[in-house]
Amino acid sequence: MLIGNVWRPLALVAVVALVVAACGWGPDYSRVTTIATTARDQAATSPGGSPALSGSRGLPPSDPLSVSGNITVAGSSTVFPLAEAMAARFEDEGYSGLITVDSIGSGAGFERFCVAGESDVSNASRPIKDAEVEQCRAIGREPIEFRVGTDALAVTVSPGNMFATDLTVEELSVLFSTATTWQDVRAGFPANPIQRFIPGTDSGTFDYFVEEVFHEDEGPILASGNTQFSEDDNVLVQGISGDGCDASNSATTCAVGFFGYAYYTENDDLLRVLDIEGVEPTTDSVNANTYPLARPLYMYSTASIIAEKPQVGAFLNFVLQFVNEEVGEVGYFPAPDSVLDSAAAELNAALDG
Repeated sequence: MLIGNVWRPLALVAVVALVVAACGWGPDYSRVTTIATTARDQAATSPGGSPALSGSRGLPPSDPLSVSGNITVAGSSTVFPLAEAMAARFEDEGYSGLITVDSIGSGAGFERFCVAGESDVSNASRPIKDAEVEQCRAIGREPIEFRVGTDALAVTVSPGNMFATDLTVEELSVLFSTATTWQDVRAGFPANPIQRFIPGTDSGTFDYFVEEVFHEDEGPILASGNTQFSEDDNVLVQGISGDGCDASNSATTCAVGFFGYAYYTENDDLLRVLDIEGVEPTTDSVNANTYPLARPLYMYSTASIIAEKPQVGAFLNFVLQFVNEEVGEVGYFPAPDSVLDSAAAELNAALDG
């Protein structure tokens, strides 16, 4: 498997599927076909130790040993760790083709998928936009939306920053725009300068943060000083964790940034995650939809791609059946149970089409 990012997930192990309360995020994108993902109802194995050929939720049996041909996946850096984990497991269980997973950001992923027509699956940490749907249709692609999990966007600081533990959404809007010192964010904070590390503008994480914190106006965050933008979340992690924040020395810079929860999980020894509006990002708060920055994660493909390249349909079928066994290990949360029942019928329709 070719990987477009140096981030490697933890060893793949099966985890108990978590059921998320029936809830949804974002508007109703009725212009695309909505498909949610599901895990196997039960992880059955054959006498030889490999997965038995029995599907779940009415999906066809998943047999990676019978699949060949290349698959190209590209898009969101947030979805990347999960897509990488699923691709690695697909290979481990017998897939003999070549699957490439590139981390280039949601926007760039949709450009590759809808404009260039070069990728088979587009990862995204936001829903596809109307303009992107029209671009897809212009090249004969009708996008299908696959919900693959839920992220609790993590706002993080370095371990040296012991004064910031909980911020309001209003304070976030100041922190990531006009504030030059932490004292500008809250009167009780020290006057240490702020250094910001933010996902690039092609990132779905950037779009989501702007929508939730700045009400879709990206002007303030783009005009903020002392800000580094990057499509590579590992660059953001390194920037935040590498500062010398010391509240007793106001000359030291105290960094802050945000990205998908999986990158915090992988680096929790180097970072501190902040509560938002008094709510900690946890399984319980995501399940209850009380964490303000919880959001869905997606993969996109089309029925025509699935028909032309059966290996793509086989991979997505594999993802739908096993994603909840990997999503928690990667550092995210399962998709809501309310959308899982529709997955089998929708995917079967695409496979049969």
